[in-house]
Amino acid sequence: MTEVRFTHIGGPTVLIEFDGWRLLTDPTFDAPGRTYAFGWGTSSRKLTGPALPPDALPPVDAVLLTHDHHGDNLDDAGRTLLAAAGVTITTRAGARRLGGTARGLRAGRTTRLEAPGRPPIEITATPCRHGPPLSRPITGDVIGFALTWPGQTHGPLWITGDTVYHRALRRAAAQIRPGTVLLHLGGVGFPLTGPLRYTMTAGQAVRLCEAITPHTILPVHYEGWQHFRQGRDGIEQDLRRAPKQISSRFHWLPTGSTEHLRL
Repeated sequence: MTEVRFTHIGGPTVLIEFDGWRLLTDPTFDAPGRTYAFGWGTSSRKLTGPALPPDALPPVDAVLLTHDHHGDNLDDAGRTLLAAAGVTITTRAGARRLGGTARGLRAGRTTRLEAPGRPPIEITATPCRHGPPLSRPITGDVIGFALTWPGQTHGPLWITGDTVYHRALRRAAAQIRPGTVLLHLGGVGFPLTGPLRYTMTAGQAVRLCEAITPHTILPVHYEGWQHFRQGRDGIEQDLRRAPKQISSRFHWLPTGSTEHLRL
């Protein structure tokens, strides 16, 4: 069993620390108030800033970047931070754009982090569909990450990335059998595209988790931006209608402080 420290900084940005490793997901550290373009006439305004500034973070060994082309997953301040991180793991297209130490993965491919005196981490990219069917040419490539290391009791740590519920995601989840899920929610939508959603709602997440019953579910990516259509209140409302065996596994990370969990 491994004690893992999770610090939710805001949006999808989480510092994950265990056994000497420091990993950071989707770094977003810009101040609030700016509007970011997402392509094809869609945009969103950042409503809240990070709970911690980047200079308050310890040195980061690796950044797990689900995609580099949307400002709610990588903004200007987060991009600056990449240069100081040991390695950035992201999509193949993102790695080409970022250069440097970035490693690109496509879904199903694995890379490995190793360092003296620390357990090795196997990182496998998982499939994401960041919108409705056939939207990939518009929304771009996105991946999630399944992290496996020696000593995990309940199974891998899975970071879903920005995705809606779809068949390939369900198949990947069944293969991973994650013990802990860092779950990107928010039900992202835009006025221009009406009822279409670009990330999971809580209802979709419950459907996914019913098939795999992870030990712990940690919601992120649901607050701080104008384009999130389902915040914590809406998520909790859906969870009240969900089976108890699933809703009881949801755990809210406090923003700006560290939560210790055993994986």
